[in-house]
Order: sequence, then structure tokens, then C-alpha cells
Amino acid sequence: MGFGSGENMDCYKNFAHIYDELINVDINYKKWSDEIIKICEAEGISKDSYLDLACGTGNLTEEIGLYFKKVWAVDLSYDMLMEAEGKLRKKGIKANFVHQDLSKLKLNRKFDLITCCLDSTNYLLNDSDIISYLKGVSELLNDNGLFIFDINSYYKLSEILGNNIFTYDDEEVFYSWENEFEDGVVNMYLTFFIRDGQVYKRFDENHQERAYKEEDVEKFLDEAKLKVVKKLNNYEYKKIDEKTERIVYIIKKA
Repeated sequence: MGFGSGENMDCYKNFAHIYDELINVDINYKKWSDEIIKICEAEGISKDSYLDLACGTGNLTEEIGLYFKKVWAVDLSYDMLMEAEGKLRKKGIKANFVHQDLSKLKLNRKFDLITCCLDSTNYLLNDSDIISYLKGVSELLNDNGLFIFDINSYYKLSEILGNNIFTYDDEEVFYSWENEFEDGVVNMYLTFFIRDGQVYKRFDENHQERAYKEEDVEKFLDEAKLKVVKKLNNYEYKKIDEKTERIVYIIKKA
């Protein structure tokens, strides 16, 4: 999860340094990257240039970047980009990091593989932004390239996350996560208490994700002259049904 549009640009400012501790518990980036590389090989994708959109702290970037000659990463959070740059440098991966809005992509090059994972696309809240984002991807994608992204499903945002409260507690971090689902958007209000010596420091975050229906996503893709090669259920070859929580789109130019 990284940044979508400017409406969420202040999110993660305080969150970046604890992001991995909180997120890595549930996400197997190695499994995701292995599946993405398998798809690239099956589709005959060249491993020359790779772009990771909304890269966050670079967890997926560093896994997939090992397979490519040239690596680029985009995020709207300077703090996340700094975390990602340090992480990839330690692994010996040379990468270019760009501070940019997903809905205003401008890079003077083309890529064999573009990814945008961990529901970052859900952060685009209106039709014009997601269409602009997909058109930007189409411009950046090589003619025989591959674009892979995932979304939190409408079911997950409306039924699992929406109108629910979650908490997390250990000796170093406590947070409460209160959600409300309204007009197709889940508003997430998070309060953190982070231990700093003998005291706990508080900060608050407000995130929003739009719940997209499959038919709407495919309409936007068509408008951007992109086509669906296949869809996966949470990076696995299982049938997508009404209770699928994460839908993965494998995309090529139309």
C-alpha cells in the first residue's frame, strides 16, 4: 500500500517507520513476487525495465527488482520513498525513486512490467483520477509489456472493513482502527500510540478507499485501451466469487 491521489497525500507521514512492522504480518510479498515473475515468464515478458507504482516502503519493489536490469519506483509519500530507498540500497538494488501522484504519471520511458499492488488503486476516489491513472500506465507500458495490479473487492470494503472497529496491541504499539462505509467509500480513522522510551506518542491517520465493482474497473480499463488477460483471487488461481477479498488484474495493451 502506497499512495493514490493527492487527497491522501498526508497519510503515512508518521506511519512510514512502523509500516513494515504492522503490514508484514499479513502480507507475503515473496509469494506475491514469485507469482508475478511466473506470470511474466509465461507471457514472455522481457526483464529489462520494471516500475512499481505506489511502492510504499519498497517491500514488493525489492523482491521483483532482483529480476530486472532497471528498476523505478513511484510514491506520493517522501517518507515512504526514503524507507524504500534505504531498503533497496542494502540489498544492492540500484533504483530510481520518483515522488509522483498516480493520477498524474509522467515518466519519459517505457516499462516491460508495471505493478501497483496492495490495494493502492482503491485510493483513487473518483472516475477521472482512475481513468487518468490507467491512461498514464498505458502510455508507460511497452507494447508487449504487462501491468499487474490488485484491488480490495467491493465485498471486503463494504462488508469486512466497512462499519467495523479493529485494535492492535503490543508493548511497542497500540492502535485502534474505526471504519465507516458510505457512498461506496470506506473512511478509516486510525489512532496510534507508539512507545518512545517511558512514554507513548500519539498520532492520528485518516485513510479512504473506494470500493470498485469488477464491471466498473473493466469499463475504466477499456477506456484506457487496456485489456484483461486474466484475474486472480489474491494471487492464487482460484475462482473469484462473491466473497473474494482481493482481486488481481493481469493487464496488457488492447
